[in-house]
Amino acid sequence: MSIKLHQNAANADEISLNKHQHILFVLPEIEEENIPYEHILKTKLKRIKSEYKELGSSPVTIDLPAGGLASFVVLGNELNIFQRHTLLRKAAKPLLDEKPDNIALCVFGNTATREAHACAAYYVVTVNAADLPNRKKDSNPIQLKNVYIYGHQAAHDYSYVNARVAGNALCRQLTMTPPNELTPEIYRKKLADLAKENGWQHEEFDMPTLNKMGAGAFYAVAQGSEPHDAAIVHLSYQPDNPRKHIAIIGKGICFDTGGHNLKPAKYMLGMHEDMNGSAVATGILLAASKMQLPIKIDCWLAIAQNHISPAAYKQNDVVTALNGMTIEIVHTDAEGRMVLADTLTLASRQKPDLMIDFATLTGSMITALGDRMSGVISNKPELACKAISAGTRAGERIVAFPYDDDFDSDLDSDIADIKQCTLEGGGDHIHAARFLGKFIENDTPWLHTDLSSANRKGGLGALQSDTNGFGVGFGIEMLKMTLET
Repeated sequence: MSIKLHQNAANADEISLNKHQHILFVLPEIEEENIPYEHILKTKLKRIKSEYKELGSSPVTIDLPAGGLASFVVLGNELNIFQRHTLLRKAAKPLLDEKPDNIALCVFGNTATREAHACAAYYVVTVNAADLPNRKKDSNPIQLKNVYIYGHQAAHDYSYVNARVAGNALCRQLTMTPPNELTPEIYRKKLADLAKENGWQHEEFDMPTLNKMGAGAFYAVAQGSEPHDAAIVHLSYQPDNPRKHIAIIGKGICFDTGGHNLKPAKYMLGMHEDMNGSAVATGILLAASKMQLPIKIDCWLAIAQNHISPAAYKQNDVVTALNGMTIEIVHTDAEGRMVLADTLTLASRQKPDLMIDFATLTGSMITALGDRMSGVISNKPELACKAISAGTRAGERIVAFPYDDDFDSDLDSDIADIKQCTLEGGGDHIHAARFLGKFIENDTPWLHTDLSSANRKGGLGALQSDTNGFGVGFGIEMLKMTLET
């Protein structure tokens, strides 16, 4: 989808807005005079027993004289980006629900306020106009063609916003694709096509190759699924004269039954989205390459399924990972950390400046945080601090958890070097991170992201869809922050 942007530094008036049927007014905290349709807005506020300041918590829509629809929202100065995105999402939703061809964004306030509000509103509107998988017979997707900004004209065309939108849209499109349409084989083909389209280097480690290499952790999970179409996919973005080298790793379990420890129906529903971490990583790669960030990015994707079969791995199996460590299998539904273990080893052997992995990994992270934010754990405390800041910048809330080594005793095995997990519960998100850290070589700085907020009913932050692409914006900000040091 291509959206054309039109910018006008002048304030909009009712005459200039007559041609628009869908208008979003983004207003400052201090009420301004001569806002278009002010008389209709005040009448509406009086009728619903509300005031101007309450537009800062509950946006209001009005019907326009010419038959259009306008939405009004106030963004207070004290709001963070997540809060601004949330209010803008609520304000834009009634407009986007009508599937408009064009939307006008009218911003008011001082110069700095207009600039910030125009950027945020443009992002929220365009990211929610993305075409997402829908197999309904009478599907009628949004086909937004034009966005008109009044009250601010930037010295750029918001290409960096468009890049983030593209990355987020790709992430959601991949994640929401039904599992019969995104098997490992199909997924690998899509990734190969994306690599060709975007000039990325492309490499695959298929099942025979991984078996020969000794990647027993990954192979153990994938061996139970027919056909044997699993693979570790390696995509690379190589700009001229890169200033940093970053590895991004994503869990790509295209469907997770739980294996022999079979999930009940309630918890198996939606497990086609267990590849969301790989979709986030791919979305970040796309956005970063469109932004032309001076960073070499290696993207490693662990693409597999976790099915039940006579060949599937089982409790008490002992397998040998790529780095030579032996692993005692405790629970077959802890497959994500298994496929990531060998993938992290491969990534770390290239000695990047930083590794970031993304995975819908543990239920305990959801227990800890709910589905409104995601957690990070790092082998370098300063990285966890940076991650919180990056999340704040992106409007994607991040919480840091400890990486203390006393959790290792819970993973002691009588027969192998390490247990895959523990059945005793309590802190499995930290156990998972301690497990993964054993497979990172060269003391590589590493940030683990457990995507507990990948799906939230009704949307989250800027995003209206349940599957929200959380992590793409945060990941981009993490990349940008590496260039600041």
